[in-house]
Amino acid sequence: MFLTMLKSKIHRATITETHLEYEGSLSVDEELLEKANILVNEKVHVVNLNNGFRFETYIIKGKRGSGIICLNGAAARKGYAGDKIIIISYGIMTEEEAKMYTPIVVQVDENNKASNVIKK
Repeated sequence: MFLTMLKSKIHRATITETHLEYEGSLSVDEELLEKANILVNEKVHVVNLNNGFRFETYIIKGKRGSGIICLNGAAARKGYAGDKIIIISYGIMTEEEAKMYTPIVVQVDENNKASNVIKK
C-alpha cells in the first residue's frame, strides 16, 4: 500500500503579487523552492490563511532572492497581495518509507526570506 505524506511546506509566505492574465500556476522564489525541496512543475496545495481557500496548482520558478510568491491565472482569484499562505508538497511512499521520512518545513519572514528550516 502507498500513502500520500507531507513532503515539505513553505509556511506563512506572503503573496507579493497576482497575475490573472498569466498562464496559470504559482511563482515562488527559487531559493525557497530549493530549501523546501520543491521542484519546478511539482503539484502543490496552497492554503490561504486569510480567506480559507485551498487549491492545487503547480510551481514556476521565481527569481532567486526576490521573495516572489505570485498567484498566476485562475489562482489569482484565490488571494490578494499581502495574504498569508502555506504551500504544501506531498510524496507518495510505502508505509516503511513514510515511517522513516522527515518532512521539511521552511518558515519565512515578512519578506519571504527563510527564517528557519525544520526537519520534522
